[in-house]
Amino acid sequence: MGESTAVEKAPIRVGVIGVGVMGYNHARVLSDLPGAIMVGIADPDETQRAKVAAMLGCTAVASTEELIALGVDALVVAAPTHLHHDVALAAIAAGKHVLVEKPIAPTVAEAEAIVAAAKAKGVALMVGHVERFNPAVEAVKNAIRGEEILSIGITRVGPFPPRMSNVGVVIDLAVHDIDLICHFTGSQISEVQPQVKAAVADREDIALLQFRTANGVLAHINTNWLTPFKARTVQVATRNKYVTGDLLTRQVTECFDYKPDGSYSMRHLPVAYAEPLRVELTRFLEAIRGEKAPAVTGEDGVAAIATAIRCLDVPGSVKPEAAPLRIAAAG
Repeated sequence: MGESTAVEKAPIRVGVIGVGVMGYNHARVLSDLPGAIMVGIADPDETQRAKVAAMLGCTAVASTEELIALGVDALVVAAPTHLHHDVALAAIAAGKHVLVEKPIAPTVAEAEAIVAAAKAKGVALMVGHVERFNPAVEAVKNAIRGEEILSIGITRVGPFPPRMSNVGVVIDLAVHDIDLICHFTGSQISEVQPQVKAAVADREDIALLQFRTANGVLAHINTNWLTPFKARTVQVATRNKYVTGDLLTRQVTECFDYKPDGSYSMRHLPVAYAEPLRVELTRFLEAIRGEKAPAVTGEDGVAAIATAIRCLDVPGSVKPEAAPLRIAAAG
């Protein structure tokens, strides 16, 4: 019998930096993801890293440098946003591929520095806008493919999250939907008309954001931390149809075939079952192997944080005043 010519792909050795809520989930998925070896986690909080290491049965260290020394090929940066720049640059300088949680960085300058470093080093860089990989988002995207999009409305509301202490709703929540607007339209946001208010929190907890994209689509985002329940909905109006998606229940409905008497047809669209984070990390592995381009590029991440900062009208920085070190970037 002849020798097989098939070459098995070597598994990619991955580590996670920062194991708060989002970092733990990255580590959990990676520990059971085909094609990946979960090498270990790094977190300066000894209690937290020990707890996660015990749950997942992986090595735990205190610093990025120690995790790199374990022989990783790639790193997921799920530390607080204000640490993304330094941690990502250290990983890139060591020649490691990097997935940086959203937002990519707290300032445009720091975000652009990460992108430039990854390009100079020739490593894969992906940004963790996980909502892109929600099967309901994919169903909406498929439903409007080839259509002339007229408007997009997104609602992302819920109660105040106790773990968030360093940013408001624009950076925590709306940045997801800023990215989705660009994803749906295939365009960038050119005009911003924000209304934000700190009603009961130290930072803005209500934001009503209006946009116009470069290709002429009108869009708005309604987000707050005042609603006692979570809601995540998308509505897209095109020339020929109206598509609604619930990103929590993953139900997508399409209205079409409008008649002069005001009647129309309606149908529920099929939505695949998938864990968004698992899809995201699979795409990261594909980007590392050069099989596909990064699904969410560094430039996508820069565009999202740039628009979010414009909404806040804060020139330069949204750095936290006193953020606990182990809190992961919000998902």
